[in-house]
Amino acid sequence: MLIPSRYNIAAALVDPHLDSGAGDRAAVDGDGRVWTYAQIAELANRAGNALRSLGVGREQRVLIALPDSPEWIAAYLGAIRIGAVAVPCNTFLGPADYAYFLRETRAPVLVTTRDLFARMESAEAPDLQAVVITDREEDDGRVRAWSRWIAAASPALAAADTHKDDAAFWLWTSGSTGEPKAAVHLHQDAAWCCHLYAQGVLDLRSTDRTFSAAKLFHAYGLGNSLFFPFWAGATTILHSQRAVPEAIYAVIDRARPTIFFGVPTLFAAMLAVPDVERRFDLSSLRCCVSAGEPLAAELFSRWQGRFGTEILDSIGSTEVLHMYVASRPGRVRPGSSGFPVPGYEVRILSEAGEALGPGQVGDLYVKGPSTAIMYWNRRDQTKEKIRGEWFASGDKYSVDEDGYFWYAGRSDDMFKVAGEWVSPIEIESLLIEHASVLESAVVAWTEPLGVLKPKAYVVLKSGCAGSDDLIAELQAFVRARTAHYKCPRAIEFVPDLPKTATGKIQRFKLRQA
Repeated sequence: MLIPSRYNIAAALVDPHLDSGAGDRAAVDGDGRVWTYAQIAELANRAGNALRSLGVGREQRVLIALPDSPEWIAAYLGAIRIGAVAVPCNTFLGPADYAYFLRETRAPVLVTTRDLFARMESAEAPDLQAVVITDREEDDGRVRAWSRWIAAASPALAAADTHKDDAAFWLWTSGSTGEPKAAVHLHQDAAWCCHLYAQGVLDLRSTDRTFSAAKLFHAYGLGNSLFFPFWAGATTILHSQRAVPEAIYAVIDRARPTIFFGVPTLFAAMLAVPDVERRFDLSSLRCCVSAGEPLAAELFSRWQGRFGTEILDSIGSTEVLHMYVASRPGRVRPGSSGFPVPGYEVRILSEAGEALGPGQVGDLYVKGPSTAIMYWNRRDQTKEKIRGEWFASGDKYSVDEDGYFWYAGRSDDMFKVAGEWVSPIEIESLLIEHASVLESAVVAWTEPLGVLKPKAYVVLKSGCAGSDDLIAELQAFVRARTAHYKCPRAIEFVPDLPKTATGKIQRFKLRQA
């Protein structure tokens, strides 16, 4: 694939469908309301012009905190179309997280909802000039109502003359301390993922209907729900609410997707729901995709046995934008992540940097055209992870004699739950705030179905006794202070924690317990 030097990804995802006369094709099925490509194009153009009316210029960041919706897509594409940088963020976080996003982006405009803005209103954000609220009807000072803001803008907007190597969007990814880093992606990056994975592996076509449990603010969900379907002229199915099993089954039954993108945690929860075959019709699915954490062989077998559909396990990263090792339809080996996606080079190295052979576990490195250029304001971490053309994934892998790749764990203590990175240090810091806790250590714990969850080992203060009631109290304590998926699913009280001579907790020993 040849990408011209002057390239705007927002235009590339929308304009060809209008130019070919397919503007009336369904682009978005958003909670039951259908939007055509022509309607989405007009809404995105109005959003771009409206952002310009607020003074947003090229390369400035636009912060987007919205549930999955046509408004999300319009704000995102509109910002990129005018040459600005779209920065979506997680909608399930707390005030401190959003204050950090506002400071780090220096965004002059925020697009959000009333409920989410209530979590940000007190944040110090000297660069923020205007806030656009999608579920508000009247303007109030710097706060604008989306409907009025959009209605006043022109529906015609020529795409900015951006270079394929201009920054187009940021995506947040957590580091070992839990503080998010912004991976800076270029206009050309998404095009490569669409060409190499969506077309090359999934054979995505205009007749497909995609549905992703992962949200648009996540790299996985962004590809599944926007880049891939829009590239192919297909239809994306959006679900604005949390991805809980009953709701996901209901959407599949109603909207008839052909490809469903999930994570192992959700697949396990969906399999636990009884009597779904009688209540819901899943016959529209031609395949399912899993990513974010390893898919246990048992989950694959149980799903295929129950619904007759393969789950294609894969591995990708925010930094590489989407998949670079993926299972292929009809060639799945349960428990394996599959093969490298054509267009990406993958190698497994020892700690000394030597190439390892079949069956040997080492560090996974990937080279491909969609890799981010840097972490914003993180020079040292950029140099550590992006080494020339190669990205150090932080994952441990082995490859077998047949070329299948097998996940062996993280190179550091980070792990993913429901597709989201979890920092042990963040949870440990919260637990220590409890009056009964002296020390704690958090590790990834594998549930019976092979799904990863946080487990906490807790040392109590003198005079405090462990009990089931205290476990419930500690879980509620953490849940009230951070995202729900970070709450320890299991807590074990121990007399002490394994440590090095310098006092560093040896979490790997707890993982082996």
